[in-house]
Amino acid sequence: MRPTVREIAEAHRTGTVKPEDTIAEYMRRIRTSGDPAVFISVADEVSVLAQAKEVARKPELPLCGVPIAVKDNIDALGFPTTAACPAFSYVPEKDASAVARLKAAGAIVVGKTNLDQFATGLVGVRSPYGVPRNPFNPDLIPGGSSSGSAVAVSSGLVPLALGTDTAGSGRVPAGLNNIVGLKPSLGLISTTGVVPACRSLDCVSIFSLDVDDAWTALIAASGFDESDAYSRPLAIGNPGALPQGAVIGIPRREDRLFFGDKRSESAFEQSIEIAKSIGARIVELDFSHLLEAARMLYGGPWVAERTAAVGEFIEAHPADIFPVTREIISTGSTAGAADVFRAFYRMQELRAKARKTMSQADALMVPTVPSAYTLTQLEADPIRLNANLGTYTNFVNLMDLCGLAVPAIISDNATPYGATFLARAGEDAKLLPLGRAIHAKSGLPLGALNVRQDQSVPAPSAASDEIEIAVVGAHMSGMALNHELTSLGARFLRAVRTATDYRLFLLDGTKPARPGLLRIAQGKGAAIETEVWSMSAEAFGTFVSRIPAPLSIGTVIFEDRSKAKCFLVEAEAINGAKDISASGGWRNFIENARGAA
Repeated sequence: MRPTVREIAEAHRTGTVKPEDTIAEYMRRIRTSGDPAVFISVADEVSVLAQAKEVARKPELPLCGVPIAVKDNIDALGFPTTAACPAFSYVPEKDASAVARLKAAGAIVVGKTNLDQFATGLVGVRSPYGVPRNPFNPDLIPGGSSSGSAVAVSSGLVPLALGTDTAGSGRVPAGLNNIVGLKPSLGLISTTGVVPACRSLDCVSIFSLDVDDAWTALIAASGFDESDAYSRPLAIGNPGALPQGAVIGIPRREDRLFFGDKRSESAFEQSIEIAKSIGARIVELDFSHLLEAARMLYGGPWVAERTAAVGEFIEAHPADIFPVTREIISTGSTAGAADVFRAFYRMQELRAKARKTMSQADALMVPTVPSAYTLTQLEADPIRLNANLGTYTNFVNLMDLCGLAVPAIISDNATPYGATFLARAGEDAKLLPLGRAIHAKSGLPLGALNVRQDQSVPAPSAASDEIEIAVVGAHMSGMALNHELTSLGARFLRAVRTATDYRLFLLDGTKPARPGLLRIAQGKGAAIETEVWSMSAEAFGTFVSRIPAPLSIGTVIFEDRSKAKCFLVEAEAINGAKDISASGGWRNFIENARGAA
C-alpha cells in the first residue's frame, strides 16, 4: 500500500482496497510501533472499523477512509483533550471545527497525539506522556510543540495529522522529521475547539508526507466559521503551475543565524541551489525587522496571552505543570498595560517594514530550523535553545503570513533539514507549486519510510464548502460566458472528458451560441471535452438561477467514473438540432467553424 493520502483515497475510490482494511493496517502499525510516547490516546478499533465501513459507501469523498491523527489540544469526539496535562483533561461534547470538516470529507480519527504541554515549546520534550522518538535519530529532539503528530506521519503511523502553530509548532517538527508542515493563513482554518495558546495568533496546522496531501487536507478543513471570532472568509486560491522565474527572497548574509550549526548552514545553501535549479531568481533581503519581531513573541507581552489562556489553571495546579512551562507562562503576568501598547506600536512599525519586504519577492524562503539539537543539548539549556528554534518561525503569525515547510536535505549525520516558504495572508496557494518543486527536486524519500516520492501532479479539487460544476460550452475558459463563472469567484480545477454516454448538440436560437449535453444509452455516445470549476454554495445558487431553458443542472459522469454537477439539456430541445459530438467538444466545434468560415 502506497502511503500518501492521495493514493489511499484513490485505492478506496476504485475499490482496489477497502477502507476497513486500511484502517486495520494503520491500527496495527500504531499498536506495534514500539514508541508509546507518540499517542496520548488511541481509538477503539471496533469503532473506527465501523466508521470505515460506513465511509466506504461514499468513495467520492476526497479523504475517503484516510486515517488521521489529531494533536491533543484539539477536540475530537470520543477522545479526552489533555493538552499534555492530565489534570487539565476534559471530554469534549463535539469535534473541533477542523476535525468535523475533515471527517465530513471522509477522514477517520485514529488517535490523539502528544505535544509540549499547553503547546508551549518548539522542542517536543515537555510532556508527562514521554518524548516521541525522532525516527531519524533517537538522540535528536522530535521538535514541538506538535511532536506526536509529526513523528506519527514521518513513521507511517498515519498519512495525515493535525497540529497547531502559534510560533512554529507546525513547521519545526516537520523540518526535523523530513515531512511537510503547512501553516495556513490565520483564520483560514477555524480554531473553534482548540485549547488556546495565544488566541490571536493560534492556527491549526497540517502534517503530511508530501505537499499535495497537505493541500488536499487544507481544502477539506478550511472555511469561514461564525463561531470563531478570529475566522476570516479568505479565498483558498488556485495553486496553478510553478511560475517561470519566480522571485524568492532569502535573508541577507548578516541575517542568517545558525548558532554554530554548520550542517544547518550548509543545508540552507543547498536549498538555495535547489531553488535556483527550478528556475527561481534569488534575491537577498533585509530580515532584521522580522528577526526583531520573532524575539518579541516571547520577549514581549504576547506571553501574557498564554497567561490569559491557562494562567489560572496553572496557579491552581502548579505541581501538574512542567517547571519550564510554568516559568514561561508565569512571566506573562508581569507585563504592564503600557508595555503592551508600546509593543503593539513597535510591532505595527515592523509589519509596515514587512509589507515592503514582501513586495520585493513572490515568496520568502528561510531555514525551517536554524539548528538541530540533541536531547542532551536541550536538557542543559532548555529555554535559550528553544528560543533559537523559533528564529525563522516566531515572526510569521505576527506578520500575518502563511507558511509551508518542506524537506530539502538530510545531512551526513542523518539529520533532516528543510526550507520554509512564506507569503502574505491569503496567498497560501502560491506556496504549493514552489514547495512541491523543491521537495521533488530534493529527491528525498517520504518521511522516514524509505519510499520514493510520486512525481505526478494531482489535479486540484474543490474545498469542503464548495460545489463542483462542469461546463461543456460557452462557460469554458476563454469562451463568451466564462465571465459568469469568474465573476462569482469560481476556480478552474481541471479539464476532463465525459464517459461515452453523451451526445453534444448545437441548440437553435441561443445567443451567444450554446451546446446542449444529453445523456443517452451507456457507451453509445462520445467522450465530450469538459471543464470542472468549483464555487461556493451561495455562488452556485446564483449561477443556477440564471440558467435559461432548455438547459438544467444534472449530474455528469466522467471517463474515470467520477461525477459532478453539470449543464444538461432537455431531450425535447434536440429535435432537429445538429449533433456535433464528432468534434469532441464545443471548443473544437467553434474552432472548426471559424476555420471553415
